[in-house]
Amino acid sequence: MLTFVGGAGTVTGSKTLVDTAAGRILVDCGLFQGKKKLRLQNWEPLPVPADSIDAVLLTHAHLDHCGYLPRLSVLGFKGPVYCTAGTRKLAAIVLPDSGHLQEEEAAFANRVGYSKHHPALPLYTREEAVASLSQFQSVDFDTPLSVLPGLQATWHHAGHILGAGSIAVHCDESDTRAVFSGDLGRSTHPLLLPPEPIGPADVVIVESTYGDEEHTVSDPEEVMAEVISDTVRQGGVVIIPAFAVDRTEVVLWHLDRLVAAGRVPNLPIFVDSPMASRALKVYRSEARVGSPEFRPEVRGSGSELFGSIQLTETQTTDESKALNSRRGPMIIVSASGMATGGRVIHHLAHRIGDSRNAVLLVGFQAPGTRGDTLRQGARHIKMFGHHYPVRARVASIELSAHADRSDLLHWLGTASPPPHIVYVNHGEGDASAALVEAVEDQLGLDAVVARPGERVRFDRPIVPSGRPSL
Repeated sequence: MLTFVGGAGTVTGSKTLVDTAAGRILVDCGLFQGKKKLRLQNWEPLPVPADSIDAVLLTHAHLDHCGYLPRLSVLGFKGPVYCTAGTRKLAAIVLPDSGHLQEEEAAFANRVGYSKHHPALPLYTREEAVASLSQFQSVDFDTPLSVLPGLQATWHHAGHILGAGSIAVHCDESDTRAVFSGDLGRSTHPLLLPPEPIGPADVVIVESTYGDEEHTVSDPEEVMAEVISDTVRQGGVVIIPAFAVDRTEVVLWHLDRLVAAGRVPNLPIFVDSPMASRALKVYRSEARVGSPEFRPEVRGSGSELFGSIQLTETQTTDESKALNSRRGPMIIVSASGMATGGRVIHHLAHRIGDSRNAVLLVGFQAPGTRGDTLRQGARHIKMFGHHYPVRARVASIELSAHADRSDLLHWLGTASPPPHIVYVNHGEGDASAALVEAVEDQLGLDAVVARPGERVRFDRPIVPSGRPSL
């Protein structure tokens, strides 16, 4: 049986329980983010006891897919967490950072008093996040792993971020195979190879973040160059909220190209996120050693990534605060990508009221996040319990690491033989419904939107033969 615990009807909190005669596993263990009603779900009990879960399989290291793991461990989960080596390296960065940020936010709320909880508590601490890392075990791509007796899992490249994989789960008892897409990357990712074909599958569970959209075909560097050049002329600062893992690397790749081509001045660029700096180190190291996840032109270039730009990585809080008193022109790349937390909030608070500055949004902004509020043209934005006027220019480009509708349909079309059912999850309601319609109309496959808490079988359905009796 499959149970859609999270990531159904929303783009966050991905969790799918898989129950078989061999035992119970959880595919992804994500944190709910975004709107308050979603974040509150992180505090709600799971539908099953945490200690009844035998193992967790992770598709990748973004918090909406792995960020609940420390909490699961605190609640009693003691089993292994299986993931690729890249995911393990990045999870060792993002989980402790998540615990630290939650502790900081709880402490700040208690000092300022804008939380209705007394005292405000973190979902988990940095120490608890570090402790959960001892449960991680690395797996190889394209190599079946016996997760439980009679239950094998195989990771295939998903091209979303370093280490990301789609997971095929095979159950010997019913001789059926369920494939979980995780988050799929774009075929045009500048650093990573595109997703691998599905192959045989009885059931496919596919994400739908962009299930109702096609990414723009326009060159994002045109907008980047125009925004940066205009801000430089005014002596302003460009703030780029960017996810610390992969999005920062893609932003830097484009900035490096623009500087190398002479399309923008070689002005100071600050990566103001310790987590992003640690992830950047992993990407540089993997490219240097020729990781097979990278495109051949990247891993075989013989040069260091991002060698054309003036890049400074700020580590300490004091270094971050110093940026707020520094005059432009300069670029600050800081997490989080949807402006839901982290150091970028402080930079926005200091800079967003000045018309000389610019905010450049570089990907999907979930409904209810500050990034979405800015993208919608809000005249004020709430941070730290105060409303700040938005006078800085706000621009948006598509640097999403997510597959769009065409990419998703192409990937689903690589299933051979075709699955008997496709469950569409990890998307807002309209996006998931649109992808279901496209899957049925264009691929001729049966598809259903996954509903929160719904339980479904993933063995082959009984197909009646002959004429029904009267």
